[in-house]
Amino acid sequence: MNGKSGFTIGNLAKRTGTKVVTVRYYEQIGLLPVPSRTPKNYRIYSNEHMRRLRFIRRCRDLGFALDQIRELLRLSSQKDEECAEVDRITAHHLIEIEQKISDLKRLAKELRRLNNCCQGNGIIADCRIIEALSPRREAEGCNVSKSNLYTT
Repeated sequence: MNGKSGFTIGNLAKRTGTKVVTVRYYEQIGLLPVPSRTPKNYRIYSNEHMRRLRFIRRCRDLGFALDQIRELLRLSSQKDEECAEVDRITAHHLIEIEQKISDLKRLAKELRRLNNCCQGNGIIADCRIIEALSPRREAEGCNVSKSNLYTT
C-alpha cells in the first residue's frame, strides 16, 4: 500500500525504524490511535500515524518515559496553548538525565580505581578486583565503597 491509501503495519514499521510488535504495543497503551481496517481486517495506517510514531521514536531516543511522551503528545495537539508545560516536562527530564550522567561518572571513576588495583597478571585467586568486590573480604586500598558507586 502506498502513502495515499495508507500503510500496512509492516510498511509503517519499516518506514519508521520501529518493530511491528512495538507499533502494536503503542496502540495497545494508547500512544498510537487505533487504525482503520481494510475489508480483510488488516490494519491500515495513515500519514498521521507515521508522524506520531516518528515523534514517539524521537522522544524515546531522547530517553523520555512513556508517560512523558503521552503528555507531550496530548500537549502537541493543543496548538494555541502556552508551551510552559512542555518546558516543564523537558526541564524535569533534563535534570534526570544530568543526574544519570553524574551517577555514571561516579561509577566509571570507581571502576577505573578498581581496575588499577589489578594489573591482569597473576591468577584469579589473587585478583584484587574479585577481592574488592567480594562481600566477605575487602582488599586494602581497593575496597568498593557504596558511596562511590552508581545508585538510583
